[in-house]
Formats: sequence, structure tokens, C-alpha cells
Amino acid sequence: MYTKVDFYVDAQGNAPVERFLDSLRPEPRAKALAIIQILRSQGVAVPFPYSSQVKGKIRELRTQYGKEKIRILYFSDSKRVFILLHGVVKRTNKLKDSDIRAAEERMKQHELRLGGKRK
Repeated sequence: MYTKVDFYVDAQGNAPVERFLDSLRPEPRAKALAIIQILRSQGVAVPFPYSSQVKGKIRELRTQYGKEKIRILYFSDSKRVFILLHGVVKRTNKLKDSDIRAAEERMKQHELRLGGKRK
């Protein structure tokens, strides 16, 4: 059974994770797309190390190509759709606060458009 996975799209029609994926070289892009496919096929059952908790409802898809740690932050919205919020090539052991804030803001905007409330 496949779970719906979609890109967050801002008010101007931009999809930040799609743009992030387009910015990657072909090999790391293929790894990132493969991990998105795992999310699509396994949903909430995606195990660590492929997915881990970040903060609140936000989780991260995790993969690596060489020394590049590729992370895609996502959450499950009120319609049970996984929304890809923010992508980053991580160079440190910890995600930057600015990356987490970007994901939180995008989640908030997405939930407002659905008519939900941020918790």
C-alpha cells in the first residue's frame, strides 16, 4: 500500500524540496529520491536510520552520499499526507536551528491552508 507524499508549495507556487532536489548532483539526487520512495511505500513504518524524529511533528528522511548527509524534513498533515517541507545537505552532526525553523514555518503555513491549527 502506498502512502501519499507531496511537496510543500508556498504562496508563490515554489516547492522548496523540489528545488533542493534539482540542485543536487545526479547521484545524491537518486539517493534522496530513493528515500522518498521508501516513505511512500512504508509510510509511518519507515525505520531508523532512514527516518528520525526532529521536533514535534517534524521528522527527517536521512540518506548519505559519500560525506554528504542529505536530510529532507517532513510531517504528516491532517489528511495523512506526508508533506516534504525542507531539504538540506547537512555538514555537522546536528541540524541547524534555521533549517528546523524553516520546516516549522512551512508546516504552519500548510496547516493554515488546510484550515487546521498549529499545536
